[in-house]
This record gives sequence, structure tokens and C-alpha cells, in this order.
Amino acid sequence: MARRSIRPDTAWDREVDYLVAGTGAAGLSAAIAARLNGLDTLVVESTDKWGGTTCISGGGLWLPANPVMLREGALDSIPDALTYLDRTVGEPGPFANAARKRAFLDGIHGFVRMTESQGLRWRTSAQYPDYYPDLPGGRVGRAIELRWFDMKKLRGYQKHSRMDEGLPAAIRNDDVWELGRAWSTVSGFVRGARIVARILSLGILGKQARGMGPALAGGLMWVTRKNGVPVWLSAPMTELVVENDRVVGAVIERDGKPVRIRARRGIMLGSGGFARNTEWREKYQGVPGWTAAPEGQTGSGIQLGMDVGGDVAMMDDAWWGAGVPVGDDKTGFILWERSFPYSLVVDQSGERFVNESESYVDFGHDILARNKTVPAIPCWLVTDTRHRHRYLNNVLLPPSGAWTKEHGAQVEAPTLAELAAKISVDPERLAATVARFNEFARAGIDRDFQRGRTEYDRYYGDPSVRPNPNLGPVEKGPFYAYQVVPGDLGTKGGLVTDEHARVLRSDGSVISGLYAAGNATASVMGHTYPGPGATIGPAAVFGYLGALHAAQQVNNPQAPVPPTFVPAGY
Repeated sequence: MARRSIRPDTAWDREVDYLVAGTGAAGLSAAIAARLNGLDTLVVESTDKWGGTTCISGGGLWLPANPVMLREGALDSIPDALTYLDRTVGEPGPFANAARKRAFLDGIHGFVRMTESQGLRWRTSAQYPDYYPDLPGGRVGRAIELRWFDMKKLRGYQKHSRMDEGLPAAIRNDDVWELGRAWSTVSGFVRGARIVARILSLGILGKQARGMGPALAGGLMWVTRKNGVPVWLSAPMTELVVENDRVVGAVIERDGKPVRIRARRGIMLGSGGFARNTEWREKYQGVPGWTAAPEGQTGSGIQLGMDVGGDVAMMDDAWWGAGVPVGDDKTGFILWERSFPYSLVVDQSGERFVNESESYVDFGHDILARNKTVPAIPCWLVTDTRHRHRYLNNVLLPPSGAWTKEHGAQVEAPTLAELAAKISVDPERLAATVARFNEFARAGIDRDFQRGRTEYDRYYGDPSVRPNPNLGPVEKGPFYAYQVVPGDLGTKGGLVTDEHARVLRSDGSVISGLYAAGNATASVMGHTYPGPGATIGPAAVFGYLGALHAAQQVNNPQAPVPPTFVPAGY
């Protein structure tokens, strides 16, 4: 439990205005906003590497009506985004109420302006649709990402990051949708050639260029450090200190010793979720967890908040997706692999149960739901030889490919009957399922699950395949099957926070001095995933908003803060 008091000020080892736990998008955005608003700020990271889940992610931020897309002439508005969020998210709890949704949308402009003022350069993923683009308010192109980032700007500090756990090149989200079919379509080949040219040209110029998650984490860390904010690695926060019902400081373990730090304006918990906490995952979700999240995601920040009375919600949920085991404790997150033609997913009875091209969080929810009535953990992605040779499959890349084959996560057979035997599925049932699917593929209409109906489905399809870019008959051997489990990008339940990112008690009252953002909180996106980057976008914005609130709490700690407040230094 957190301590309720501490000796007079002489007991503090250090004093700052704002103390931030975590070095992902939530923590670093908070640190930047706090420092630009004049706060003496310190960042602590529990592991020996900075960047968190952000560094190994796609690095996109779903930010409706953001200034980057509006400058490019895209049509969007906050009212349209609110309509869309109301339809997709609803209001499952106070963490996703109207005030929180509005605060997120209102905070986008200031966050983008702040980072641009510090030298970060954003671009839109102009063709990436929302995940439910057919719903009212749905749009294409709401996600933004950094063009690329030269890690050499960090002057050696990049060696302490997780950048090598992400893609080691200047590849962007906007590339990915065509890269997967680089040798099967003209547009994919052209995109692949452009990527190669970009990587080579940047290398010739001596740049250590990275895109996606490494670019985002690297860019935010560069801004943090150039503004003089110290970052302590291998420095977990172990205790919160409370005086008169206000969080006033924390105990940090550094070099094996406790360091007592007073935080005059507040503490931000941007410490991530609990994807690597098997005990909690079994307790709250009923699965051990097959995650792509890095080490350090143990829920420590959530526990600290709970210790001082913080409420939690959505602990049963995660940023689910389809995962293929690629190591003893690793899963490969598959996206376009299940959406391209010549493939289908079956449960252990040999039946289809899902639109294979749907958004990844829906896919994960559907696996878990199916498994309650028919064994579906694992289920199987079944493909024919055209899928194998026409499209990029991440789980086949070294060293994952050898591991999956050796451990039975990848199976090959010359006929469907032999494949069925190898994956312990009834051959007759599988044959009937494939035959029905092939009829749909030839007609171009999936009468069971409507695969290929929406613009999001088709985004990861093959336009050279007609009449439906997501459907192709599975009929040419050899055939392949890949073991699929409900993987995830991290958990999405945690501390309940308000529109200023303040942690709340179960009665709705505010824990003064304590803020939280990112996967340490119950997401404003509720149980769904409205668009690409709907994890990192709110994490960064609420990190920013929490710091703004702390910066303005001088004479009246309860004073409301307009979320459009522009940081100093512009």
C-alpha cells in the first residue's frame, strides 16, 4: 500500500514539479508539455530500455480533424468525429463518457502544434480508413505518423531504446498496405521500389533512419532530451506518497536504493498496461496472454494507482488481434495475412466463424467468444499455394519461419485432407467448409460473414483479384495452415481517469496530484478500436492534457482547464 505520510521536506531526496513514469507516447508527450509550460520535469522508466510499446508499434496516431490532414484539404470535423465515436464506442463507462471523448478531440490540435513547434514532421496515412468507415462520421485518412526520424539525433542514446525490436528501416504505415503485395500487383511493386529507394538514399546520406514506432518514440525522446528533461532508466516507481488526500511524491528504486522524490504539481503514470503479467491476465481475462508488447508491461502503474484508491475498469479487455506463435514467449501479429485472398480461418471443428478481414480487435473478441462454445484457441489460418507465394507473410521471415515449422505453428500438406489430419480437424468438415467458401469467392460475395464488404476490409485486399479483392478460392496445393491465438498489442484496461487525465476513485472523486494516460488507463475507445492508431493517439493526447492541467494548477488546484490551452514557447 502507498504511504500516507512522510517526514518533513528534509526527507525528500529530490524535488521536481512534475514526475512522469514511462517512456512511451503517453509519458513522453506529458514530459514535453510539462517542460514547455515551465515545469521542472523528471521521467523515470522501470526497464533498462526506453520507448515502451510505442517503440515496437506501428507508430500511427488516430487523430480526427487533425491540422495535418486539414492542411492537405481533407474533410473532417469534431462533430463528425463525435458522431463516429458515439456509434463505435458508445458510453461503456465514465472512462469513455462525452467529456472524455470531447477532451480527446479538442486536445488534438494543441498536441500536434506542440510537437511541430519542436521540429517533428508529420504526414497523413491518407488512404488508411477508419475501421468502421461505413458508419456515420467514418472517414479515410485520420491517422498521422512521422515521415521518418534519424536516430543519430539522439547522439548515442538510441542504444538504450527498443528501436531494434521494431522495423529497422524507414518504413511507414502508409507503405504497409501495398508492401504486402509487392510482387503480385503493379502498385505494390512500385511501392516496394520506392521504399527501397528511400532506405538506400537515406543510408547514403548517413542517416540512421527509422519509421513507424521507432520513429515516434525516437522523435518524442529527442524533443524531451533537447528540452533538458532528465530520463532515468532502470528506475521503477515503487510507491506513491500521499499527504492530506493528495499525491505529493513517489519512491523510485535507483541503483538498488530508494529515492524519495517530491512532485509539487503532480505525477503522471504513463507506465503501460499489464500484458506481461500472466497472473493478472488469468485473473481478469481468462487467458495467459499471447502478446506482442515488450517486457515491463506488468501493470505496476495500475497497481500504484489502486493502492491510493484509484478505480479500475475494462481489465478484461485488450487491444486484441490475431497472433501466430513465433517463439517460446512471442507472437507474430498478423494483419494482411488473414485478409488477402486464397485464405480462410477455421476453428478446431473445421468451421469458419469470422470475417477474416475485420479489424484486429474484433477478430480477437470473436476468437474468445467462439472458444466459449467451440474450441477456437488455437484456430487455424488455412491458405493455398498462391497466398504463400504472392503475398508477404511476416511469420515466415527469419527466424520466425523456422520456429513455427519446428513447433507445429506452421503446417504444410499436399492435400486438404492431409492438412486436416495434421491440424486435428475433421477432413470432411474442412472440405465442406472450403467448398462453401470457394463458392463465395467465385461469386465475390461472402454470404456468411460479408468479407470484403467495407473499405477497411478491401484496404488489405488484392485489387488484382476479382470480383472481391479479399476472396480467392482455396484450391491449389500445397496447402498451409498457421496456428492463430488471440494475440494482442497490449492490454486496454486500467485506471479510470477524467477529461484532464486525473485518476478517479470509484465514487467519481479526483485523486489530487495523480494523472494517468495510455495503457495504464481504461481507454476512451472503450471495447472497440475506431481507427488506425486509436491506442497511441489518445495516449499521447491525454498525456499532453494531463501535463497542461498540472501546469495551470497554481492558486486553485480544482480550477477547470480549457483543453485547447496552447503551451508556452510557441
